[in-house]
Amino acid sequence: MSCMLGVVTVFCAPLPLHAKASKAATPAQPVSDGTSDPAIPYTVTLTPTKHPELDAAISASSQLQSLQTSHAVGAYALAGRIRGDYDRVNIALESQGYYAGSVQISVKVGAQDVDGKNPSLPDILKALGKNQKVAITISTTLGPRFSLGSIALLAPPEKAAVPTPATGAPVAKAPVAKTSASKAKTPTEADPATAAPVTFAQAVAQFQPVTLTPDERKAFPLSAGQPAVAETVLAAQNTLLNQLQENGYATANVSTPLAYLEPQAQKLDIVFRVQRGPRVVIGPIGMTGLVHTNQSFLRNRLELREGELYRPSRIEAARQDLASTGVFASVQVSNAPPIITLPPSRTLMPGILQAMPIDFSFKEAKRRTLSAEVGYSTDLGGRLGASWTHHNLFGNAEQLKLTALVTGLGGSAQQGLGYDVYADFMKPDFLSKGQNLSVRLEGVRQLLYSYHQTAIIARAGLNRHVGKYWNLSGSLMGEQEQIKQFGDTRSYFIVAAPLNATFDNTRLTNPIDPATHGVRASLSITPSESLESGSTFFTLLSAQASTYFDLHHLGISRPGRSVIAVRGIVGSVQGASTYQIPPDQRLYAGGPATVRGFRYQGVGPQYGRTKYAIGGTSMDAGSVEFRQRLPMNLGVAGFVDAGQVGTGSRPGQGTLRVGYGGGVRYFTPIGPIRVDVALPMNRPPQGDKWELYFGLGETF
Repeated sequence: MSCMLGVVTVFCAPLPLHAKASKAATPAQPVSDGTSDPAIPYTVTLTPTKHPELDAAISASSQLQSLQTSHAVGAYALAGRIRGDYDRVNIALESQGYYAGSVQISVKVGAQDVDGKNPSLPDILKALGKNQKVAITISTTLGPRFSLGSIALLAPPEKAAVPTPATGAPVAKAPVAKTSASKAKTPTEADPATAAPVTFAQAVAQFQPVTLTPDERKAFPLSAGQPAVAETVLAAQNTLLNQLQENGYATANVSTPLAYLEPQAQKLDIVFRVQRGPRVVIGPIGMTGLVHTNQSFLRNRLELREGELYRPSRIEAARQDLASTGVFASVQVSNAPPIITLPPSRTLMPGILQAMPIDFSFKEAKRRTLSAEVGYSTDLGGRLGASWTHHNLFGNAEQLKLTALVTGLGGSAQQGLGYDVYADFMKPDFLSKGQNLSVRLEGVRQLLYSYHQTAIIARAGLNRHVGKYWNLSGSLMGEQEQIKQFGDTRSYFIVAAPLNATFDNTRLTNPIDPATHGVRASLSITPSESLESGSTFFTLLSAQASTYFDLHHLGISRPGRSVIAVRGIVGSVQGASTYQIPPDQRLYAGGPATVRGFRYQGVGPQYGRTKYAIGGTSMDAGSVEFRQRLPMNLGVAGFVDAGQVGTGSRPGQGTLRVGYGGGVRYFTPIGPIRVDVALPMNRPPQGDKWELYFGLGETF
């Protein structure tokens, strides 16, 4: 093996330099170098190398490039910046494996081309005329691309004090020492116990090799012959460290790799020092920072258990779960050394008694919030109101929300002002983790063209998340209402037991964000008994599904920019005819939730030739929508909706109504603001000629 003695470099060298250049470019105001020399404006041209990743690395490392508009300097400081770019750009070359490359910088001053290393450059720049600019060109000669040679994983010296950096944290940079065989230098003058060996052969002979398990080997994908790219080598360091920690080695360390250059063979031999440390389980779990939240509630919710194998992924999942309760501004978790020894009865891993204590620290959010709600559509009109919410009522993340809304402010489907006043109570982890109790008491009045309703509604139920994508809920509901329809006023008392199942694999954390892939589906079964004004038992059945297809999969757009969304809805009433059930329990279509282009409840049987809807016992509707993102946070959409309402229990009956239209979107941090205009293709008697919809988020 041919080795150049004393050539030791650290692969992460280019990365801090890139970060440094980026940080230096932050100030927006130009500054001078503090001398009396006037600032010299200049332009920089980077000659392309035909390798995009290398061009990006050169651009990021060059201070001439990054500081040309924000940090104007005088002649001597500019000459120093030019000289410094030789090393910076050369390090960028090495980061991509070009260890035999060279850098050329040409400075055009007036009609004169000056080499960047010319010692007279500062004087030439100082003599520059007042209105003259300087043009700087940076070019490179790449030479051969080096590949990885031998790769060794070695145990560190016993006396070495090896720090344990945080995963992903930047590591201190070692200088790059370029020497020839005739002028060999040792890489460090430190204590021999911690000094790096001068050659790869010495490193392999001096320290013990480390054998990886199959899963650790899989997490370390380096092999001889790969291009010697710094990013790839550093990524292997991090993935190996992560896997060691996932295997229970909480204090594991994988050192910054040392690269030994072999110029004649055009290879780099790599040495990693790997220290596993003891394999541990999770020790005592501490919680700090709690003021109004009961620690017992959090411990019952916590899925992490003392004595289980130490795994960072499990610890992070537990942190995210506690943060999801909604009562904390922040939740942090950290190791709490020193490592302790557990009695055999407290470990869940036979033979592993050493344990790393864990500490969760909390910062509680405000317990009370006040919010306003404003909405408008041409059919339902405007709604205006406010909500007061207590987010941690009894210290177990219970939520109480009081809301008062004025509704029916205009609108083609409204005949006057109404109200919606309700109190919601939610208790998480009721009886078991992940099962929430919800209770609502509501008073509502709405004067729709189809009917006038005044009602008091009480509901209590359980909601449970099952698996990754399913959500199940069941409740009991009682409703006392008075309804006036077509001049006839009746009172109803309804008892119902709604059962719901929903599926959503769009994986959106914010439900208002537009989906670009996946499926959303729901199924509802509601057995109901209507008392007063005659007793009737009936069951409401409904199903809805929507899916989203990104045209990026066809190679004709960028991800998330062009999406086709499709929705289908089916509903049926079993066990009773239209006039045997209360008007508010019947099925209707029309409006943004079903068929756009028709007013709310404007699709289906009508009372005579009026705009009053009777409602039905079957309903089906479908939508196809194309969504296109544009620059400047804008977007457009075009859609076609169709649906019908019938008087039988089987969907597919009635007069099919079709609407079409389009709209614009403005994307904000909380979701898209939507404005749609829709027209009916086959307008019914007394139907509206067009509809306008405003909203936050997509219709589905």
